Amino acid sequence: MEQDKMKTLLVVDSSPLTQGSKSRELTQLFTQQWAKKYPADKIIERHVGHHPLPHLDEATIHAFFTPPEARTAEQREAVALSDELIDELESTDVLVIGSPMHNFSITSTLKAWIDHIVRAGRTFNYTEQGPQGLLTEKTVYILAARGGNYAAGSPMQQLNHQDTYLKTILGFIGLTNVQTISAEGVSMGNEGFEHAKQMVMETV
Repeated sequence: MEQDKMKTLLVVDSSPLTQGSKSRELTQLFTQQWAKKYPADKIIERHVGHHPLPHLDEATIHAFFTPPEARTAEQREAVALSDELIDELESTDVLVIGSPMHNFSITSTLKAWIDHIVRAGRTFNYTEQGPQGLLTEKTVYILAARGGNYAAGSPMQQLNHQDTYLKTILGFIGLTNVQTISAEGVSMGNEGFEHAKQMVMETV
């Protein structure tokens, strides 16, 4: 991978594990290789697994749908975190998501991050042609880890709602340049994890 200007990399780690997280090992490998190859680039790390974001509450949802100029002080405070997360994402050139599979999908901590950054008027707009994503010209890497084998062509493929959900919601806000690297079957051996590590090395 070559680049002609300094970039900002945002890494969102969603595993709650402090040790033994295969998805975090993949994101760490990715960022280490990236920093070696592009030492001038800025890397931002947000560990939503270790430092969970609050789930949306009634006050925040009402504030989202109140015009900025009409918000009360309490509503401005309610959307402050969401604004911070969106500003962070908007300033990013490359998004890396570390995602272990939980119950065939993503972690609740990653879902909370998504709920804060998918906002009408900020990351997508409603148009006559339907919703239009506003976050374009960014590259996304999903580094997934799964205990079983949910790869394309496997008997468990249709239970993989992790990849399909992430690609759908990211595409909804304009992030369509998405590449997934998956460590399959990490509970059954090391082969899938080693393959994913090799893919990371070849990708960066």
